[in-house]
Amino acid sequence: MPKKAIPTQAPPIAIAAFAGWNDAGSAATDTVSFLAEALGAEKFAVIDPEDYCDFQVNRPQARFDAEGQRRLLWPTTDFMETTVEGRPLILVNGVEPSIRWHTYCAEILEVLAARQVERLIILGALLADVPHTRPVPVNLSSMTEALTESLDLEKSTYEGPAGIVTVLEHTALHTKALPSLTMWAAVPHYVATSPSPKAQLALLSEVELQLGTQFDKTELDLEAATWQEGVDSFAAEDTEVAEYVAKLEAAKDTLDSPAASGEAMAKEFERYLRRRKDS
Repeated sequence: MPKKAIPTQAPPIAIAAFAGWNDAGSAATDTVSFLAEALGAEKFAVIDPEDYCDFQVNRPQARFDAEGQRRLLWPTTDFMETTVEGRPLILVNGVEPSIRWHTYCAEILEVLAARQVERLIILGALLADVPHTRPVPVNLSSMTEALTESLDLEKSTYEGPAGIVTVLEHTALHTKALPSLTMWAAVPHYVATSPSPKAQLALLSEVELQLGTQFDKTELDLEAATWQEGVDSFAAEDTEVAEYVAKLEAAKDTLDSPAASGEAMAKEFERYLRRRKDS
């Protein structure tokens, strides 16, 4: 049984991320994991993956615990609770399901409704034609008109194949009237491996603005610097990669803002989909 909610008068905010198609470089799920550790979040509910996952796609992992006993770690969806700046925060860390997306989203929203969540923030990361040497673009958008006005957000205009991030946002709005927004970080497609600490930092900075707080990111800053040095070395050893990065830098520098527009992010997402289709 889930634990009782943290007693407070302020309605909670929820932040969710899902491994898989929506999580380039694991930047989104790593951000939620960072928040859980930094804030000492406690797990209060779990969605069993049995009804939603294809275990040949998302296999359980065998691990040995501190006592030397082997355990199986299943691709669950975990709900954790904590407080930030005196306000309750619900964290959702899961895996994009293989089947029954309607039911899966409904189950997530039932848990959030029981906690009387006021706003849902969904994190995502996509592979894009952006240089690793520049600030990571993060696009904030919403399909909730009240949020687009109050937070001065872009209205989501993306058309094309949808992942669980888009489906959950749509379901939250149209079945629960739950205000929600998405944050998408653009990860350089030529550095697609996990982790992606620079993208994680970019997402975390936007989360801080939404929560009205700041976290100690010293260790993550060091990881991002080390990551960039490694990619710099990789690019320096390959002339074609170096030339390609230079072209991306020139294109990026023509933008008026370090953050990509919603239209630009949509185009990057379309390019990413084409690369997936061709690969």
